[in-house]
Amino acid sequence: MIKEIIVVEGRDDVTAVKKAIDAELITTGGFGFPKGVMGRIKEAQKRRGVIIFTDPDFAGEKIRKKIAAEIPGCKHAFLPREQAIKDGDIGIENASAKSIIAALNKVRTESVQKRAEFTQSDLVRNKLIGFEDASTKRDELGKILGIGYGNAKQFLSRLNNYGVKREEFEEALKNIDK
Repeated sequence: MIKEIIVVEGRDDVTAVKKAIDAELITTGGFGFPKGVMGRIKEAQKRRGVIIFTDPDFAGEKIRKKIAAEIPGCKHAFLPREQAIKDGDIGIENASAKSIIAALNKVRTESVQKRAEFTQSDLVRNKLIGFEDASTKRDELGKILGIGYGNAKQFLSRLNNYGVKREEFEEALKNIDK
């Protein structure tokens, strides 16, 4: 049982998550956010905490950023893109219960205080930027760390803002380089 309230994009996402776990959910209704939704999310954050669990696509990322910008201290769950695709459609609703549970087990809390544990030189040194397979390597690392995929700038921000520890980063890199 998850104590936080999970924020998803639509009704089909609710159905998929409820098949996987027993949890309370709020839908954003897509990017438009019907009247009162942001207020409900703010109230949920005060009462029990919120996990933002949006689709692994451009719209999902915009919704995630919009909520996180207005409501500090949210937790984030990321579903790997290939686990959310069915017939060319990308969304939480396409994921298996096992994939949803795995993503929710890797929840990260966004830090209110910005930190600079990792720098761009860490990305270069570990071939996560400026190399032919850097994108693939960031994708794999993001899955292991539970921070999702991002371009180099987003990835660096997530490493720092989702509390990834240096040892955790190094261990995840070893798993990729095998």
